[in-house]
Amino acid sequence: SPNLQRDLATVSAMVRIYCRAHHADASGGVCPACAELTRYAEMRLAKCPFGEEKTTCRECPVHCYRAGEREAMRVVMRYAGPRMLWRHPLLAIRHLWLERQGAPPWPPKRRGH
Repeated sequence: SPNLQRDLATVSAMVRIYCRAHHADASGGVCPACAELTRYAEMRLAKCPFGEEKTTCRECPVHCYRAGEREAMRVVMRYAGPRMLWRHPLLAIRHLWLERQGAPPWPPKRRGH
């Protein structure tokens, strides 16, 4: 869905900002650990039960990340979040707006109904 695609773009941008600052790679890409974190986020987003109604993961009543990945993403977002306004202002503003929407309704609506 477009909503989940934008969320993936936001997460990917945040991971790139963090990785470039902390794991300098001469090629300009992300390190293997950050690439794996992005793949993990993509996998979890694809399985999100909220679909189009999804807000930010921090506001979600279901925490689907494993503890290690959740902590890694928290560190990435804490560093990259403020920098997103300069590098990706539209994604950053959308993320902040979704965060203000609050938690999605529980249980989630069934997809396709």
